[in-house]
Amino acid sequence: MNFPAALENALKSQTYPMVFATVCGAHLAGLSAVDSPYEIRGAHILPAEKVLGLLIDEETMELLPEAEGLQIELATQDIKKFFALMLRDNGYVLEQIYSPLVVHTSPEHEELKSIGKSCATRLHCYHYLGYADSKWQIAMQAFERQELPTTSELLSIYRLLLTGTHLMQSGHFESNLTVLNQSFHLPYVDEMIERDRGNQADQTLDANEWKFHQDEYERLREMLEDSADATNLPETSSAHEALNDLLKRIRLADLAAALR
Repeated sequence: MNFPAALENALKSQTYPMVFATVCGAHLAGLSAVDSPYEIRGAHILPAEKVLGLLIDEETMELLPEAEGLQIELATQDIKKFFALMLRDNGYVLEQIYSPLVVHTSPEHEELKSIGKSCATRLHCYHYLGYADSKWQIAMQAFERQELPTTSELLSIYRLLLTGTHLMQSGHFESNLTVLNQSFHLPYVDEMIERDRGNQADQTLDANEWKFHQDEYERLREMLEDSADATNLPETSSAHEALNDLLKRIRLADLAAALR
């Protein structure tokens, strides 16, 4: 994947070794605008002296690296915290692992992608329903103030609902809305994406469009719930042992390297 050199340079501001770093956010969803920030997410490895004491800091690191002409947001988790999030039906951390927009990878990243398949559960539907509902409530509150939502805001809601439904139906994570819509065939989604990519980005919807999207939101939400009821995904993750083993191997390798 070809990225601006500034993205790889941005990782140099992260002082700890990385298991992986990928681009997420609007770029991963296929909804980026010219000025969209590059949201780099990943997992770092704290050294032994940082994790053996009572106080463990820098488990989460958020940085804004300087990059001329680009806005970059770098946020990473230490591997122990990241692995724990993988076991909590958190769709976003798994989307980070499977993002095809890879800035940095490693053999451990490849192992994580294999283990991640055992992290997907039926309960991930609540992750996507919850975030979609939160965004929808914001849109509803704006509508009540007579402020119609934008195409970008609605597309982000549809992306959540379709990603969740696709996961329930296939067992795989897909975050790009254009790719998702190749399966769901919603003509208004493609039309809204084109509006966003043109000179009408963040265009406010017409008032006569609002009722249609209210109905579609309810329909797609119900489709996600029905897909969760019918899914073959398990109720709980079976990845705990594999993640625990990987965590110990990485820690021991880091400690051995420090003692050389």
